Amino acid sequence: MFDYLEPDASDDQGAGSLPLPPSGANDRGTRSLNPEKVRHMLYGSLAAIDRTIKILHALGYADPNDWSEPVPVPPSGREPAPPGEPQTWMAILTRTVLIE
Repeated sequence: MFDYLEPDASDDQGAGSLPLPPSGANDRGTRSLNPEKVRHMLYGSLAAIDRTIKILHALGYADPNDWSEPVPVPPSGREPAPPGEPQTWMAILTRTVLIE
């Protein structure tokens, strides 16, 4: 369904930078790359969100500072979680990807 291409070790681009389109991409007969925003949302405990952000950083996908501060999410149809029920939190990351 999706083609994932590993970055070359010789690439000198940072983890947060976008790859440059091939030279001549604006010429007729070649495909151009269009930027599109993708939003990632993490829901869970603060510990789970923190761990996931650290894993994605270790994989070189996103810097921890690119994520929003976690915000509490009220349970559906209720106000704050009753005592003893774990609080759910949410953090958001928006990335730009290039689409052919």
